[in-house]
Amino acid sequence: MPLASRSVSSRLSSFALVAALACAALGHMPDAEARGGTKAESQAQRPEHAAKGGAKSKRAAKNEAKHEAKHEAKAARASVPAGPLPAPVMAALARAHVPLSSMSVVVQRIGAPVPLVSINASEPMLPASTMKLVTTYAGLSMLGPDYRWKTTAYADGDLDAQGVLHGNLYIQGTGDPKLVPEELIDLVNQIRKSGITAIDGALVLDKRYFDASTRDLPAFDNDDTAPYNVGPDPLLYAFKSLSFTLTPGEDGQVSIDVLPQLAQLQIDNELRVTRGACTGSLQAASPSVAQTQGGFVQASFIGDYPLRCGSRTVNVAALDHSTFFAGGFLALWKQTGGTFQGATREGATPSNARLVGTHRSPVLSDVVRDINKFSNNVMARNLFLTIGAAQSKPPATTAKSAAAIQAFLKRSALPMNGLALDNGSGLSRDETISAASLADLLMAANASPVAQVFVESLPVAGVDGTMRNRLTKAGALGNAHIKTGTLRDVRAIAGYVGAANGESYVVVSFINDPRAEAARAAHDALLEWVYEGARRPGAAE
Repeated sequence: MPLASRSVSSRLSSFALVAALACAALGHMPDAEARGGTKAESQAQRPEHAAKGGAKSKRAAKNEAKHEAKHEAKAARASVPAGPLPAPVMAALARAHVPLSSMSVVVQRIGAPVPLVSINASEPMLPASTMKLVTTYAGLSMLGPDYRWKTTAYADGDLDAQGVLHGNLYIQGTGDPKLVPEELIDLVNQIRKSGITAIDGALVLDKRYFDASTRDLPAFDNDDTAPYNVGPDPLLYAFKSLSFTLTPGEDGQVSIDVLPQLAQLQIDNELRVTRGACTGSLQAASPSVAQTQGGFVQASFIGDYPLRCGSRTVNVAALDHSTFFAGGFLALWKQTGGTFQGATREGATPSNARLVGTHRSPVLSDVVRDINKFSNNVMARNLFLTIGAAQSKPPATTAKSAAAIQAFLKRSALPMNGLALDNGSGLSRDETISAASLADLLMAANASPVAQVFVESLPVAGVDGTMRNRLTKAGALGNAHIKTGTLRDVRAIAGYVGAANGESYVVVSFINDPRAEAARAAHDALLEWVYEGARRPGAAE
């Protein structure tokens, strides 16, 4: 929806695994903190509203309180460094010891010819996950909101009367970013309906849609087991992450549940329930995952687990993509009664193989929602490569994708000075964009045919996604659709704010500074200032 339409919709993912592992791709799980108070309660807690309180029968006390409040406000303003941003933002920067030179900001009313605020706006900056806005807008515009990925199954050889395939089963992927168990089971059922109950040959994974150069890249921060570091793959399954839920019991045992199921996964549970306090980082909850002889994968848990810690969920990005997909597929295959005793390998589907099943992904608009709400890196990277493959011939490469997006932006009269694309997710020290360029893109997106889908995909302040626990007691609650970005030394926001006066604004701000983490309050103050009317800094009240 163009932001002039002020309704806010919030829809949970239909699959618990998608929500859990998509958020795990951020490096943390969503917490269960409540949304916060009402708008009226939020206003009552702000200093300017508190200073106006008091009953008429206590007029003297009221006047004295107002006098003191004005005096304190004047003293506070005097201590805030002067600058081109509103005083609360400047004060937050000062508290964080972040200089204005480390910040790049654009605030522009939708429909206005020039920005209201423009600071270091043309400087290329690290945008972190706000780069996903470029990828998702380009994807929606170039592929269409109803675009679907296909994962297909082929068979060669003979099928006997007992349903045994005397040949190979081929699974061909095109990069479906949301191929979770509830989706892959559709392909498994189609294969079974084709008459196949047992496979006497090999399970062959056809992954030619993405070039080999896009795989097995070094982890962003050298943490190979972090879900946010999972790389792209044509047969990406369940974000290539295992989600273990540990629950201690009064009987001294710790139960362990895992999603998704992998056929070759074994759990070695040597956890012991203790009665002590729940302190520290609970190292016992983090397993070591390793492949063993015989093709099995063992997740080992060992140590003390305090009962008071309650249930915990830990997410681990384990194994390579082919091993993970094969394990997931075969677990579902066996659950439906299928049998398989062969080997798994990668390879091309022969031209004479016959089609035995086709699974189509959820529509792109749903995928984009998950990417932006939960800031899922690997889903964004798969979409980025898909754009390149769709605009030119597969196999996809990052260079093809970057060229395709740049060409689209040029056709859209968005030159995007300072834009450098690497993997399309923002999980990079090489991807840059200027605040002015990203603001131009947001303006164009809001006036485009995909405006409603795009805007609704962004986290809503105080309501959902990565903005769920921000501005929960501010006027901007429910009135700002904001994509966030976080890297070491980087904090970023970009999106739309519906102001209290009925006007709508584009807001983009990047902070690139070693103290960026401490300056998040400056971004919150900026969003609240825009919501309250975005009066030009220094203008008369």
